Amino acid sequence: QVNLVESGGGLVQAGGSLRLSCIISGRTYTDEGVGWFRRVPGKDREFVASTTWTGRHTYYGDFVKGRFSISTDGALRTVYLQMNSLTPEDTAVYYCAMDSHYTGSLYYSYAQYNFWGQGTQVTVSS
Repeated sequence: QVNLVESGGGLVQAGGSLRLSCIISGRTYTDEGVGWFRRVPGKDREFVASTTWTGRHTYYGDFVKGRFSISTDGALRTVYLQMNSLTPEDTAVYYCAMDSHYTGSLYYSYAQYNFWGQGTQVTVSS
């Protein structure tokens, strides 16, 4: 089993920044990939970013427009999401996820990810 624990969410004003962290534990997979999704009530999970531990096959959702960046620390088995220039539209619960056999295809689909954290709330005020 794989466990993921997110942290770093909170309340910020528009234009502010937050850095989310996701600590992963449990078994490892040779071709695992990690990603961030977000969700608001009444909507499906939306792809934010994904990558591998080496930084290859890195992708971002179209809405990011250079504002967010995903990074990893393999030694700590931790994934980060740096979010800058936040807007109220970024308000959501942010989830960390792992795809045990990440190939770079369908990276944007939440159905491809096998393990999920509990999420961390991000609220951006105007």
